[in-house]
Amino acid sequence: MTWFPRIIAFCCNWCAYAGADTAGLSRFQYPPSISILRVMCTGRIEPSMILKCFEQGADGVMVLGCHPGDCHYISGNECARSRIETTWEIMEILGIDRKRLLLKWVSASEGALFAETAKDFTEVIRSLGPLRGESQDDQG
Repeated sequence: MTWFPRIIAFCCNWCAYAGADTAGLSRFQYPPSISILRVMCTGRIEPSMILKCFEQGADGVMVLGCHPGDCHYISGNECARSRIETTWEIMEILGIDRKRLLLKWVSASEGALFAETAKDFTEVIRSLGPLRGESQDDQG
């Protein structure tokens, strides 16, 4: 039986979500293991939201937003970058490999980049294996 990683992709409404739509319209293939959650801005994503994804069984999380300088909310993506760095620190404390969380900038016109990012990240998560194999299973 082939294992498929469960990956959550938080996509900003204005750029990355539109990029995912462009990927679909252009028929760029990407793994079906990606579940997209549309958010108005990546700056609204709290570390607790990402950690909850891992707690609920996600093997990886992608946060995809507007390129720096192009945020529809002025500096939301800068806030996202800071929160992702904090989340990586928390993940390290929890024993979760930081490679399980990706931050990337994808614009509405970059459907090919969205698909490529989804494929590449899926391969990274496949190489790491299921998250349940990491130190989280010591909780009791």
